[in-house]
Amino acid sequence: MDLEIEDQRFIICGASSGFGRAIAELLLDEGASIIAVARREEKLKELQDNYPDATDIIAGDLTDDDTHNKIEAAIGNEQLHGVVVNAGGPPALSPLETAIYDWDQAYEKVMRWKIELVLRLVSYFTSKEYGRILFVESQSVKQPIPSLVLSNSFRAGIVGFAKSLSQEVADTGVTVNVLAPGSHDTPAIERVIKKKVDNSDKSYEEVKEEMEAAIPVGRFGKGEEIASLAGWVLSPHSSYVTGQTISHDGGSIQGIFG
Repeated sequence: MDLEIEDQRFIICGASSGFGRAIAELLLDEGASIIAVARREEKLKELQDNYPDATDIIAGDLTDDDTHNKIEAAIGNEQLHGVVVNAGGPPALSPLETAIYDWDQAYEKVMRWKIELVLRLVSYFTSKEYGRILFVESQSVKQPIPSLVLSNSFRAGIVGFAKSLSQEVADTGVTVNVLAPGSHDTPAIERVIKKKVDNSDKSYEEVKEEMEAAIPVGRFGKGEEIASLAGWVLSPHSSYVTGQTISHDGGSIQGIFG
């Protein structure tokens, strides 16, 4: 399928690795251009070297207002067609392992900056009567994951924000959606595996094999698989899909609305 995004322009947050990197590469392969944002400049430069004419990079912390200022400066007067709001998660902790400091830090890392950035960017879309806002969160927004209470809590808050915003801008040609990925073979899964190892007498490989066996399809997802879904949601083909939280989990969610 032709995604019809050639010459469109997107911001990709967390573009240095994992989901963000996979989505960035898919969009670039489809002929789009991107503003790639992440902390690790060397990883962003690798991406830029592979797609030099279509990639602008911003190395910075997404929780920092200065990084948001740089993003707006990079947009300039060119039309912006979409944004992928994505970054790593907070530490793996159970409720009784947390202190209020952990909650304050997780709010900053998982929730606050995303809302602030989207509120800055939404007028770029509504003024052109077109835009795609896509949050990449976690399957935990539908089914909480043990020992990830901080992620469970604040990512669910993002879903509430996304749904509310989607209704407010629906008649402007702007869509707002959430991807809810399950376990994928990306660096982010390592902190979950290591937490399970710490709480058991099993090896890393044993825990990983058990986790994969518990997924109905029998394996972790791949970055390029979720990127293909994200590419469609970010394209003109998805104009009638908004306010949705879409699972990409190999069948892990047990509810009938999974």
